[in-house]
Amino acid sequence: MAQTPDAGLLRFITCGSVDDGKSTLIGRLLYDSKAILADALDTLERASLKRGASGVDLSLLTDGLQAEREQGITIDVAYRYFATGTRKFILGDAPGHEQYTRNMVTAASTADLAIILVDARKGVLTQTRRHTAIAHLLGIRHLVLAVNKMDLVDWSERVFAGIRRDCLAFGRELGIPAMTFLPISALDGDSVVERGGRMPWYEGPTLMELLESVPLATDDLERPFRFPVQWVCRPRPGAPGDFRGYGGRVESGTVQLGDRVAVLPAQSRSRVRGIRLGEARLEAAQAGQSVTLELEDDLDVCRGDLLADPARPPALCRELGATLCWFAEDPVQAGARFLLRLGAREVRATLREISSRLDITTLKPQAADRLAMNDIAEVRFRLQAPVAADPYAADHATGAFILIDERSNATVAGGLIR
Repeated sequence: MAQTPDAGLLRFITCGSVDDGKSTLIGRLLYDSKAILADALDTLERASLKRGASGVDLSLLTDGLQAEREQGITIDVAYRYFATGTRKFILGDAPGHEQYTRNMVTAASTADLAIILVDARKGVLTQTRRHTAIAHLLGIRHLVLAVNKMDLVDWSERVFAGIRRDCLAFGRELGIPAMTFLPISALDGDSVVERGGRMPWYEGPTLMELLESVPLATDDLERPFRFPVQWVCRPRPGAPGDFRGYGGRVESGTVQLGDRVAVLPAQSRSRVRGIRLGEARLEAAQAGQSVTLELEDDLDVCRGDLLADPARPPALCRELGATLCWFAEDPVQAGARFLLRLGAREVRATLREISSRLDITTLKPQAADRLAMNDIAEVRFRLQAPVAADPYAADHATGAFILIDERSNATVAGGLIR
């Protein structure tokens, strides 16, 4: 029997406004694709009965916290791993409530595809626009607008076409080059895994067909070599040898034995003497691999440094321009100070300027002297020490950062370097 080719691993998220059916959609995907083990299904049926549901409540598959179940909303990001005969998946059910937009940003930061749900009865809401804007700003390549609860609008093609028209309009304002639209019913399963027969006017793929066939990015290997140092491996006291290695993940590009590398921000140079993966010794490593690198020279390399291609290095910056999403409940003004974490490197930073804030209703930039929770803005920072950084559009790993309040140690914002 011929073996179905493996289409790789797809990371995707669901997002949208509260009660648009995100958790139910994920439950439907898992249930109809036979990705639920028998014991988990038995537990789900008992939990559904306890809640008084007449049938299996699929939303419980991803609403893993008791507090979420009691409130009927998703608070944290619930991750699930499953596979079909064609592809493996990691999915994240991101919170819908405005208060938890920061959790959505966390889930979206590693996603290849975003499913943004729209309630067919309500149409495009502010949170729909916010999540679409964030997904686009985070560089998610595939945006899927799933118009859910079509069963509650009598499977109307007119309703679907109207929502599609509204989404395309604000998508153009955001500069989104393409979006995919699907009419679905997560509750009944139409156009999720199985097609169903109640929307004969829709001739596109089901959601599962789309997830199994969407192309994955292949440009990670083509980008310049970037290796943030996560830890320094030294020989144990009394152990023979002078091994000193630098552990981390190759975020982009490739590296081979003998390659020249730049150590940033010190700007020193060396060559790769060894590449280790556990006990194995490799000739080369590529994007996605976590390895330990040895250098020919005894350099002062620390956690937070970056090993990079010296022919195509990142910029060394003491000032950064960025798109910022503010997470904290307390507002912020220019002059505020933070700890900025870019990869494993941490430096103190001052918010020098708020250039503009995105009006999520009009999708136009507007003047602002302060940012409130969930605001998206263009800002500038002044840094106490230089960082090696790329524009986020060029490299996500070296182009994204978080801000930490040093007093509370809370993460208060996420940023993308322009």
